[in-house]
Formats: sequence, C-alpha cells, structure tokens
Amino acid sequence: MGLLSVAASGQEWSSSLVLPTGPEIQGTVLAPNFRVAAYDLKRLHEDNGEPDSAPDASADAGQEQGIVKRSVKRIGQDQKRLYLAPFERHNLKWDALVLVGTGVFLATDRRIERNLPSGHFTLYQATSDIAIAGLSSSLAGLWIYGIKTGDEHAKEMGNIELETLVNTFLIYTPMQLIAGRQRPGEGNGHGDFLKHHNINTSFPGGHAMFTWAMASVLADEYPKPWARTLSYGGAFAVTLTRYLARDHWASDMFLGTALGLAIAENTFHARCDPQFESQCKHHQWWWKPMKVPAQ
Repeated sequence: MGLLSVAASGQEWSSSLVLPTGPEIQGTVLAPNFRVAAYDLKRLHEDNGEPDSAPDASADAGQEQGIVKRSVKRIGQDQKRLYLAPFERHNLKWDALVLVGTGVFLATDRRIERNLPSGHFTLYQATSDIAIAGLSSSLAGLWIYGIKTGDEHAKEMGNIELETLVNTFLIYTPMQLIAGRQRPGEGNGHGDFLKHHNINTSFPGGHAMFTWAMASVLADEYPKPWARTLSYGGAFAVTLTRYLARDHWASDMFLGTALGLAIAENTFHARCDPQFESQCKHHQWWWKPMKVPAQ
C-alpha cells in the first residue's frame, strides 16, 4: 500500500505526501532516510549559533607585532628625514646660524660662566624640575583627555609629542656619547670634550633639547596665546634655571634649544593632519597669531 510517493532514483523524501485514510494508517511504520548527503551541515552549524572557530590567541600577538613593526618603520623614516634635513637648500641658512652661534658660545663659555650669579643652585634646580613637571603633566593630561573623549586633535598632539621625544632621544644619545663634555665644575673647569663615555654629560643640553621639543609641538598644534605662553614659558624657565644651576655651559643650552625646535618642527609637519586648526601646512613665527580661513 502506498503511503508516500518516493523518487525512485534519489531514494529521498518527496515534497508531496499522500496521507492514507482510516485504517490504512494502523500498523504502518515510517522508515526515515539516513542518507548523509541529505543534511545541510552548514545550515545546521549556523542555526546552532556556534562561533566559526575558537578565539585565536595568536591573532592578538600578531596585531601587537604589526603595531611594533609599523612604529619602528615610522621612527626609521623620521630619523632618515631628520639627518638629511640639514643638507636641504632651504635649511642652509639655519645651519649657518646654529653653527656660528654654537661656535661663538663655545669661545666665550668660560667668560660668561665667570660672570653668572653664584649661589641658590638648589633653588634653580627645583624650579627647573617644577617647570618640567608642569609642562609634561599638562601635555599628558591633554593627551588623556583626547583619548577619553575622542578628541582627535588632542590625540594627534599626544601621538606627535611621543614620536618627537623618541626622535629627540635617538639624536641626543649619540651626540652625548661622542662629545663626552665635562660640566661646569668638573675636571679643570674648562668644559673639555671627550672626557666621558656615557649619556649624562654636558653637551648638548638635554633639558633644553627635550623641553623645547615638547613646547614646539604643543604651540604648533594649538597656536593660541595660552598654549604658547605655557609651552615656551615652561621651556625657557627650564633652560634658564638649569643654566644658572651650573649644569650646563651656554653653548650646551643654545645648541640643545636649536636641536629641540628643529626636531619638533620637522616631525610635526611630517605627521600633522591639516584638517585641524593648527600650523600644520602654514608655518608662522611663534609670536604671530595664526589666521584661520573663514568657513
């Protein structure tokens, strides 16, 4: 007796069911089809809502390695650009100014040192430390604010600040190792070179170099009076007080200031986003207010 209409060749269930009536149903057993090919495993997998695969711990490690690789490549590009920058034609006048200025101060370092006020060295160093802490904490706070609130301008400022400090360190360190200059009060008091073999030496002035680099990025990102007063005022305070504390010679601080500004300007203009209200693509002297085009 025909209960179901079955395809003769496929041996699969037909979509057309012929239901018997009355007593024909009694004693009838339906034989299920157990053909594996009839099951849609992909659909079954999706219906169960199971993940395609277990979390792969190696994915996070690969992502971190990618970030590190990109960061190293980015810093490498910065260093190449910074070391080639002095040889560009439009920078030759600044090269001459820095070299001549450093030479003049080198020739007059001891004479200037003898005419500085004596005493209060601890006060000068404490003032310098406070100025550094104030400037760096302000920058860090602004960066954290950008991360927390999604302020892309503040986030860019923090990212470029960090990149600038890394670039500054990579230039500062070999110069310190090569120069090896004695600080005022060390050795014969003449500020001789090639006397040390570490990075905690006098030339160039590290405090000036790093603080002016930080200050320049902040002033470029936010060309407003409050930002320029905070940044350049802090950098000047650090430079002056460290010099008065007899930590450096005048030539050390002059060259440190010039290098810090140059590294910051180069890094900022290479990495900044022109959509923000900054000095990204239209550099101006720091004392002149930036003119923003009317929207």
